[in-house]
Amino acid sequence: MVLLMHGNRLPPLEWIRAFEAAARLGSFTAAASEVGLTQAAVSQRIGQLEKHLGIRLFNRKARTIALTVEGEAWLPHVRHALDGLRDSTEAIFGAGHKRLTISASQSVIELWLMSRLGQLQALTGAELSIRTLVLGAHDAPLDDVISIRYGTGDWPHPYKARLYAEELAPVAAPSLAKRADPWTILPRIACAGARPGWPAWAAAFGIPTTPVPHLRFDTQLTALTAAKAGLGVALASLPLCAGALKEGTLVRLDARSLAHHESYWLLAGPKAVSRQTWTTIAESI
Repeated sequence: MVLLMHGNRLPPLEWIRAFEAAARLGSFTAAASEVGLTQAAVSQRIGQLEKHLGIRLFNRKARTIALTVEGEAWLPHVRHALDGLRDSTEAIFGAGHKRLTISASQSVIELWLMSRLGQLQALTGAELSIRTLVLGAHDAPLDDVISIRYGTGDWPHPYKARLYAEELAPVAAPSLAKRADPWTILPRIACAGARPGWPAWAAAFGIPTTPVPHLRFDTQLTALTAAKAGLGVALASLPLCAGALKEGTLVRLDARSLAHHESYWLLAGPKAVSRQTWTTIAESI
């Protein structure tokens, strides 16, 4: 591969940033959204970069792009250089983010994040802004927010860390658990969402599918609140109800647990958090 740079001059940084974003996201449109330009401007900068280097970096097809062999070979060097520039800027000039914004559902904020905010603030030294995710907003765009989302982790964010391995088990208030009746005939509480529900538990462990849940909620937080009030048995996320189990406001009714391939993930991009701060956060969760 021969790069024909004019007079050995390096290409402008904004051209290189456009190339890296388009290569990582697989789209000029997505790259434009990330770098704050129009799709036409990103395409133009990459075209100027290719002319400057004397080589084609992308194969352009109808509505799709793909890196050429030369583009694939250059990409890791570009990423390494940009990471080094970002890290050295933060280290020398203190350009790290002094304010971090975290977006999560109310359930995650109250049941997982709240108990960790003090440690997170101490580790990062940042002002923390917590933003409640509106129910139904399941997309996870690359922006200036650290997001906590439920799924398999297949988002395009450069920074990703799974919070925990998901496990589900039936829980109830101590007053309900003390009944002489088997827990499987107690009233059940259902929770909508991506997690497996009572039918999955019944199929996995051979319990009856009845009684049918008499209360249905759209968040783990409200379902667990109802369970604490003695209103029934909830099929709960064990990591999210760990605090209640430790306090004794909820008790497990079955030693078995149902594993699930999805879980909560911490997601971010370089606009939301510096790489050094991200590493600190990811290692602490």
